[in-house]
Amino acid sequence: MKKTVLASVIAGAFIFSGAATAQQVLQLTHSAAEGNPKWDASALFAELVEEGTNGELKVDVGGNSQYGDDMEAMTLMRMGALAFSSNSQGTASSVVPEFAVLGLPFLFNSLPTAWNVMDGEVGDELKRLSEEKGLILLAFWDNGIRHVSNNVRPIETPQDLAGLKVRTPPDEMTVDIFNALGANPTPMNFSELYIALEQGVVDGQENPLMNTYSSKLYEVQDYITLTGHKYESTPVLMSKMIWDTLSAEQQDVIQEAAIEAGEFNRQASLEANQILRTEMESAGVIFNEVDTVPFIEATSSVYDHWREEYPELVEMVVNAAQNEQQ
Repeated sequence: MKKTVLASVIAGAFIFSGAATAQQVLQLTHSAAEGNPKWDASALFAELVEEGTNGELKVDVGGNSQYGDDMEAMTLMRMGALAFSSNSQGTASSVVPEFAVLGLPFLFNSLPTAWNVMDGEVGDELKRLSEEKGLILLAFWDNGIRHVSNNVRPIETPQDLAGLKVRTPPDEMTVDIFNALGANPTPMNFSELYIALEQGVVDGQENPLMNTYSSKLYEVQDYITLTGHKYESTPVLMSKMIWDTLSAEQQDVIQEAAIEAGEFNRQASLEANQILRTEMESAGVIFNEVDTVPFIEATSSVYDHWREEYPELVEMVVNAAQNEQQ
């Protein structure tokens, strides 16, 4: 962890903890670039908290991992040195492994289906598990359906992924999916990805279109294949240590602000895909769609593995998804 990041975050925590301070400053970090719905929703969340507490609380937002990347944020929140993170599903699963189950391959057929599942008993269970690890799960924002890009060839079938070095998040579920598809998954922090693609360290990557666009990854990728292989949420998390120091009224404002900002985030995510495809095609990226049936068959073993690990939760998530899709 960079010393400057840690020093900055801890300094922010001291601002928060000073009893004589007129305004308590709470830091929020996220990894998105400007123009990403996560960036805009985080800014809206900050506005709503300050407005709702009449200025008692101020949320200082650090985009582009200014106050620590997603993994650092998980540690800092549990230490009480950072208040919030609009994090990533994969990184959150490093502390609460059950988050990964939301990313089972081809689980959801639409974004609204995923949202309805997370807003029900599945989300309640993940809130309980998060609190046990020192984290308050405030809301599920959206990070979209993920697709594959690469510089070698269009991906028409699973066999086209054979041997390709595909950057994944440091997330066991995504690694399992790309192993099952015959690729060579290469876990890497998002902040390192553009240069890794530019220099050919990896052949490709997988992300929602809004991440590929806002971080300009399409500038160093020739092909984007709309595999839709995995859903990714953005869990908005808060340090339980800091949460417990706030009044019930302040907690209510924070909770409602996270949900309201999440509604904005979800709508922005829903509207992004078609617009961004057109933008990236204009820049020369070649898009193609796939028959998902061979991909679904190739990744069936992923379900077997995760059912062994978390049988009750997998059953809950799969049943909820099927009920929503009927």
